[in-house]
Amino acid sequence: MALPIMGSVKRLSPIILKHRSPRRLLCAGQCVENKEASRGRVFSGIQPTGVPHLGNYLGTLESWVSLQGQYRSVVYSIVDLHSITQPQDPARLRVNILDMAASLLACGIDPERSVLFQQSQVSEHAELSWIFGCLTSMPRLRHLPQWKMKSKQKSEGSVGLYTYPVLQAADILLYKSTHVPVGEDQVQHLELAQDLARIFNNTYGDFFPEPRALLSSMRKVKSLRDPSSKMSKSDPQTMATVYLTDSPDDVSLKIRRAVTDFISEVTFDPEARPGVSNLVLLHAALAGCTVEEAVGQARGLDTGKYKQLVAEAVVQRLTPIREEIDRLRGDRGHLERVLADGADRARELAAPVLKEVRHRVGFS
Repeated sequence: MALPIMGSVKRLSPIILKHRSPRRLLCAGQCVENKEASRGRVFSGIQPTGVPHLGNYLGTLESWVSLQGQYRSVVYSIVDLHSITQPQDPARLRVNILDMAASLLACGIDPERSVLFQQSQVSEHAELSWIFGCLTSMPRLRHLPQWKMKSKQKSEGSVGLYTYPVLQAADILLYKSTHVPVGEDQVQHLELAQDLARIFNNTYGDFFPEPRALLSSMRKVKSLRDPSSKMSKSDPQTMATVYLTDSPDDVSLKIRRAVTDFISEVTFDPEARPGVSNLVLLHAALAGCTVEEAVGQARGLDTGKYKQLVAEAVVQRLTPIREEIDRLRGDRGHLERVLADGADRARELAAPVLKEVRHRVGFS
């Protein structure tokens, strides 16, 4: 089957999620229109890599929590099928899945207002991925960032890594999702989902919506030890990353040792002063104020004193989350029930979609 040329296709413009305060999300300068939200469905997934760090929380999870009150249907998945594109210890993976569930619940993901489930427990994901894989050309996948970056790191990559974006597209379209919160580095993968929706519709009749990107305006939180790179769980420097379960003492120590420069005044200039600017960004995001307001609060403080202010803001925000994660970790049965209930609800949404896909393709 000939696939349509994708480069000439008009793209749907993304919606920008502007972070003004922890309690409010703005889209393109305004709240999401009630009409659009009332009929929209949000889907997003997160890999089970254990407890999230501060960058995950500010860049992704805070938005997830807010979206629960803005769209009629919100579906969040712990995408364990994606995680095995890299080697995993089975026992560690089981723990990481529950740790991620505990973290999401502690951050404010509410199973009463959203569907939270473990991807591998809904087999429709894998079947739809195979169907979409048969509609996707190899050159299309070869130029996506996931493959180019990770295959270079390992000299060669697995078939699973190569087709990762196809499974990602299946995750989204299986629920006929209309909106997907993504980072800028994932926009090309979402474009593949849009392309596959279009290809399927052109081949088998109109069925899938073309999902739109919800782009966060939150800048990437940088490593505390190397502000030229983003905060990451894989960073070998223990002082570089703040985790949601870090104790107040650990948080204070990491912020105190954050790389800055030899200028004592606090200013915001990401190019010239990346370390100090990273702290200002954290302060603004956690205090629910603008960068300008955060700099204003730092007036008269040197960077040493300002680090104390930032550490206090981090500790204040993370303490209730850390305590709730600890509580939930102690109740494995509850976490398993939440994920099982979520999987049942996800299947209820996914099964009729896949049934129709199977019929249109000719399987039934």
